[in-house]
Amino acid sequence: MREVAIIGAGITPCKGRWVEKTYWGLSQMAVKAALEDASISIKEVDAVVYGIYNDIFELSAIPEHPLQGIIGMANKPGMRVTCGGATGAYAMLSAYTWVASGLYDIVLCLGVEKATDCFDFDSMTSTPEVIKTIGWSGDTFYERELGWTASDSYAEVVLAYMDEYPDDLTDEVSARITEILCQQAQNNPYAQRHGESVTAEMAMNSRYVVYPFKLLETCVYTEGAGVIIFAEAKKAEAICKNAGCPPIWITGVGASNEHHVAGKDERHKLMHRILSDHLAAQAAYRMAGITEPLKQIQIIELHDAFIKQLQITMAEMGFVSLGRSDDLINEGLMVPGGPILVNPSGGLTYGGHFVGGSNMFSCWSARRELIDKGFERGLVHGTGSTVAQYGCAMIIERRN
Repeated sequence: MREVAIIGAGITPCKGRWVEKTYWGLSQMAVKAALEDASISIKEVDAVVYGIYNDIFELSAIPEHPLQGIIGMANKPGMRVTCGGATGAYAMLSAYTWVASGLYDIVLCLGVEKATDCFDFDSMTSTPEVIKTIGWSGDTFYERELGWTASDSYAEVVLAYMDEYPDDLTDEVSARITEILCQQAQNNPYAQRHGESVTAEMAMNSRYVVYPFKLLETCVYTEGAGVIIFAEAKKAEAICKNAGCPPIWITGVGASNEHHVAGKDERHKLMHRILSDHLAAQAAYRMAGITEPLKQIQIIELHDAFIKQLQITMAEMGFVSLGRSDDLINEGLMVPGGPILVNPSGGLTYGGHFVGGSNMFSCWSARRELIDKGFERGLVHGTGSTVAQYGCAMIIERRN
C-alpha cells in the first residue's frame, strides 16, 4: 500500500435550498474550489469518485453521468458510491484505495446532493416529499410500508441505548452540546446555520420531532457539494510545496456494516449499540497506531445526524465509556478549551448535511483545523442507513 495524502479540498456554502444552482452547478463550484486550493489543473487528475446518496433527489437513475464531462473528467474513470448517510465517507475510502493501491496517482472525490428539489403539492412544501424520498431507503417489505423515516430509525437505536443505560443521555447534556455546536458554526462561513444563536435552554424547550429527538438537536436538509483530492506521496509533497500548504496524510481507515435486523448477539443488530462505529474506529486506530484516542486525537469531525447519536458514537469510538457519554460535558471533554475539539464546523446539525458530501464537508473542516491550528491528528467519521448500520472512520495527520 502506498502512502496517501489530501492535497486539496473545497466546498460550497451549505443552504436549505439553492434555487439558482442545479447539482451540476454545485459540483462545478466545489471542484473549482478544490483545484484552486491544490493549485493544480483538472488535467492532472487521473480519476474521480462520486458520492451521491439519493437518485430521486437528483431526479436521475445515474446522476453522476452528466458530471463527468462538465467537471473536466471526460474519458477518464469515474465511479459512483451510495451508502446512505455514510456515502461521503465510503466515497473517500474508495478514492483513498484507488491511490493507495497504485492504480491512480491523483483522485478527486466529489460529493453532492440537491435534496429539496422534491416538492409536496398538498402542503406546498418540500418536507413531506423529502421524507418520503428518504423512506425509499428503508426495508421495502416492512419498514417503508409502516411509514419508516430516518428520524425514527435512529430513535430506535437511541431508545434502546437509553433502556440499557437509563442514567445517560440526559436532556441537559444534549442541549449543552447543541449550544456548543451552534457557537462553533459561527466560525464556519459555509455553515447553513451561520448567524443563528441557539442556547441550551432553547434546545431543551424545542418540540420533539420523534422522541427523544428535539427540533434543535436534529440535522437539517441541505443542498451543497464538497470535494477532497487525494494523491500518492511524491506527487502530494510536490503539489503541496507548490501550493504552500502541507499535505494531510491518511494514516488509518476503517469501515463496518451491521445487520439491519435486531437480535440478541452480533450476528444481528444490537439495538443499543452502534457497533459499526466501534469496529470502524478500531480498525482505523490499529492502522494508524492509535492506542489512546482521547490523548492522541485532537480534532474530530463526527457525523451527528442527531445529538444523542453523536454522544453514543463518541462512546463507541472510545472517547468516553458506554453508559457515560454525558461525561463529554460533565467531565469537560468537549467543552470549549477541552482536550478534544468536536465538530468545529458546526457538524451536520449546524453546519449542514448534504448527504452525499456531508463527510467531505467534515473532512474539509478537520483538514482546515489541522492546518490553521497546528493540530497533529484528526478523525473524520460517517454513519448511515437504517438503524445506523454503516460506519466509516478515517484518521488524518499533519507531519511537522
